[in-house]
Formats: sequence, C-alpha cells, structure tokens
Amino acid sequence: MSPAAGPLPLGVVADDITGAGDIGGLLAKHGYVVRIVSAGADWEALSSRLLRERTDALIIDTDSRLIPPQDAAARVRRATRALLAAGAQTFWKKTCSVFRGNVGAEFDALLDELGEESAVAVAAFPRNGRTTVHGKHHVRGVALPQTEFAHDPFHPRTDADLVRDLGRQTSRGVVGLSLETVRAGPHALATELTRLRAKGAGYVLSDAETQGDLRALAVALSGARVFLGSSALAEELPPLWPPVAPPGPPEGMRVDHPRRVVLVAGSVMPQTRAQIAAFRAGGGAEFVLDPEHALTAPGTAVTTLAGQAGAVLASDQPVLIRTPQEPGDVVAARARGLDLGLEASEVSRRLSAVLAGAAAEAARQGGAGRLIALGGDTSAALTRALGVTHTLVLRELEPGLPLTYAPEQRVLLVLKSGSFGSPDFLAVALDALEQPVTGYAEH
Repeated sequence: MSPAAGPLPLGVVADDITGAGDIGGLLAKHGYVVRIVSAGADWEALSSRLLRERTDALIIDTDSRLIPPQDAAARVRRATRALLAAGAQTFWKKTCSVFRGNVGAEFDALLDELGEESAVAVAAFPRNGRTTVHGKHHVRGVALPQTEFAHDPFHPRTDADLVRDLGRQTSRGVVGLSLETVRAGPHALATELTRLRAKGAGYVLSDAETQGDLRALAVALSGARVFLGSSALAEELPPLWPPVAPPGPPEGMRVDHPRRVVLVAGSVMPQTRAQIAAFRAGGGAEFVLDPEHALTAPGTAVTTLAGQAGAVLASDQPVLIRTPQEPGDVVAARARGLDLGLEASEVSRRLSAVLAGAAAEAARQGGAGRLIALGGDTSAALTRALGVTHTLVLRELEPGLPLTYAPEQRVLLVLKSGSFGSPDFLAVALDALEQPVTGYAEH
C-alpha cells in the first residue's frame, strides 16, 4: 500500500446513493465539507469543479449494485479516474455493510486503477448492528443467512463467512484478520498486517464488533491510501487526520414551506415498514401505488398519485406515497410483471420510477422543497426524477442517515437505506426538515 501525500481530499466511490449519504454523514460530523455526485451526472467535469471549491470529501455514486459485475467494474474504474484527475489523495470503495452487490469486482477495479496490490476491508458497522467475528457476519446479533438479507431478490446473503464470500468474487487472495489481533494493541496489529501483506494477501478482511475495534483499526490504517467496505471507519479516521478548517457560513440556501414534505417509500425492509407504521399512527396521510396501474399505465399512475399528494401538501402537511408493503403484494407485483414479460429487476425499476415521478411532480405542484425517500432504489429514482446532479451533506440525523441539500434544485433531501433507522426516524427527519434552513451548516 503506497503512502498518501496527505489524506485529503478524500475520494469515495459508492455503489448506491444511500451508501454515498451514509459515509457522507459520518464525515460531515467532523466538520468536513462533503459533496455527492449523482450517478447520472458528468463525473469528470463535476469532480474537477467541486474539488476546486472547498471540498474535503467527494463521493461519486456509481449506482452499480444491481448491474452485471463487468459493468460495475467499468463504472468504478471511470469514477476512480475522475477522482484521481480532480486531485483526490485517499480513496474509499464504499459498499453495503452486508456486502450486497458486486463487491469483489468493484474492489478489484479500484485497486487496479490505482495500481495498488492490497487493502484492508471492513464490512462491520456496529452502530447499525453489523458485526464481524471470526470472519462471520451478523446483523443485530443474528447470523447473516438468518436475516432479512438472505431474501434479497438480487443479492441474497446466504453465507455469513465474508472471507469465503469475497474469495469467490476475486482472483486476489482473501484472508481474515481476527478480533483477537485487532484487540492485541497497535504494535501487534501493525505487525500482523505487515505479515499478511508480505504473504501476498490481496484483501485483509477484518473482524470488528465494537466501536473500540474500529478505533483500533483506524489507528493502524490512518496512513493508508485505500479503504474498502462499510462507512463505519469514517467515524474514527478524521480525528487521526490533520484537522480541517471550520465550515463557512450559510450561503444562498432558501427552501420555502417547511411543513410541505413529500415522503416516498419503495422498500419492504422491516425497518422501513416500522417507520411507515409509526408515521401512519401519528396521523400521517398516505397514498398507495397500485402496481397494476403503475406497470400498465405509468403516466396516468404518476398523475393520479401526484394529484392526491398535492392536495395534502396544500394544507401544509407532509404526505407519503408508497408501494404495498406486504410480502404477498410483492409476489403479486412480480407475477404480474412476468405476465407482461418483465423480469423482477425491471418490475422494481418501473415501480420505483413511478413512485419517484409522482413524488417529484407532487413536490413541484405543491411547492414542497423537502423530500424523504425510503429505500436505495427509490432514492436513486427520486434523484433522477428531480434532475439532481450533486448534493451537499449537511449533517447526520441518525447513524448512516444524513440530511443533504441539492443546490441546483434548491431542495432538502433525506435519502434513507431501507434497512437503516430507528422506528421513529421519520419523526426525526420531519422535525429536522422543519427547522429554518439558515440553521444548517452550509459550506
């Protein structure tokens, strides 16, 4: 691993938009100016421009989790080249914290583009219940194959052994770094990392169970050029790097109608379902997308949902647009898609597009400059529907869940992973969105 000339600016390549926000929120907590470039933007031009401004960390969303591995690798290479050309010094390949996606292909692409032979990977994110012990990954104390992620329609996580799982995806050697070594002290940890690299390990996949374990890893890795995996280390590294200048004062931010918020939910993860239930119990208005209507007449479905939601917004109340949440509803939607000759991935894409289109149109009609998306696919679709090319991370609301601002559209966004957040997260987010815009840390 080559030493960096200096850790900042940090360049991050994330495989989805919520993962980009996840790491961005952790970095913003330390006073970093963090900007996210959307998947559909001109990465090269925007990276160059934004890194000429005050930017401590620049994140590119490649939206590559659900595409073939070779295509994902090509996007990661391109994003890495854009960050290199723009002047990034340290690099992070941000993945899902349960390793869904094209993890091996994307790790390889980043290292190859940077001319690096090896790196340490950390999937664990203890503050969100993700831990790795003896190479086995757990979510809230449950082995990965026994969690909801085993039923992911695109990347079912059926093997808790992350070393073995990553080894199937790369020609580089993959070895584990035990919890005992992580906790043995800085000298022992550094010695073991050196030994593993000398033996030709391409990826050292580290155990971590607590925030203290992450802190120990951060101390050992603070001078590295490359980081791989979840965002969790981003909470521990900034205090070990040179301090950044205090953020500048708010400038040019104005978003009207603080109570007019559009929420859009396409995730059926248990966490999202609990959050929707809490919103409903609090008297929140909601409208449910009809999958049949969305698949056969998407334009009409968008118009209908946008009109319904707009009427609620006019009364200065938040409104939720969502897909059906029951497992049977999901099965029925996929079955209808098969009748129409559509694969499951295309059904998901079309439903997300209708949801996002309705949310964006409702926001335009109702003068709502604040939006919340629940689910990675839904968040990506919403940024496309709004035409967002880049955002500024303002602050973290809960672990992995930030508040962001899109300066060109002048909208505030909360883009939430389906599996993150407390049951009352939507109340937290709505409260944050109702605060005066000038109270945010615009940089």
